[in-house]
Amino acid sequence: MSDTGDDDDFDLGISIETVATVVDHLRTLQETESEQDEAAEIDDIEGEEEFDESTLSTFIEELNEDEQAALVALAWVGRGDYEPDQWEEAVSMAKERAAGGSTADYLIQMELAADLLAEGLGSFGFSIDDIER
Repeated sequence: MSDTGDDDDFDLGISIETVATVVDHLRTLQETESEQDEAAEIDDIEGEEEFDESTLSTFIEELNEDEQAALVALAWVGRGDYEPDQWEEAVSMAKERAAGGSTADYLIQMELAADLLAEGLGSFGFSIDDIER
């Protein structure tokens, strides 16, 4: 496996900064949904206009096929469906899954997707908290 050497001699197929951005947006989306659930009677939730599901969906759908597959594979590694040494298989399966629908919708609807992506990165030795955005 060859790569640029930027990711501890392992190429995830997506930049860790991009993954961190998706994690941040998923967490913001989850927090906004949680606030809506807890305070449904409040019309204006701070930050709601600045960020929504459509923004995240557009960001993910604008990634190339390999990057989208890497996001899904990272979530699966984070969930324990695959081990880091099964990365190529996970990416291949993620590409097959993508033929069935939107990667953005899949990730947005995945329970705890932000945490799973962070765990997936952690499996490869990256801490989401240490990634510059």
